[in-house]
Amino acid sequence: MRIGTLSTLTGLSRDSLRFYEKRGLLQARRSDNGYRDYPEEAVQWLGYVRTAQQLGFTLAEIASDMPLLAQGQDAGPALRATLARKLADIDARIAALRGLRAELAGRLDATPETGASCPLRQA
Repeated sequence: MRIGTLSTLTGLSRDSLRFYEKRGLLQARRSDNGYRDYPEEAVQWLGYVRTAQQLGFTLAEIASDMPLLAQGQDAGPALRATLARKLADIDARIAALRGLRAELAGRLDATPETGASCPLRQA
């Protein structure tokens, strides 16, 4: 299928499709006249890519951790493991942000009476 058709079916712009192709996430054959010819499976694959992005995966992570989908293998167990690693990463970032929040709140709560006139000065 041509790029316009793929764009319509996926809701992605032609520029986005070209970008995904440059990043190696999408492959097209070139016809004799130079037009891109995408396989039918590209619609489903791009749905997976968009879902993975919505779940917080970067394009680099998608390219390296989720090629099983493109290969048509039974990717369920491997994908579950990838999702579990991402969940652990998110939990670690949330914990770090909570610590940062507590530090910022503590600095804001410091008053000049306690000798902390500048909230950025080390206590």
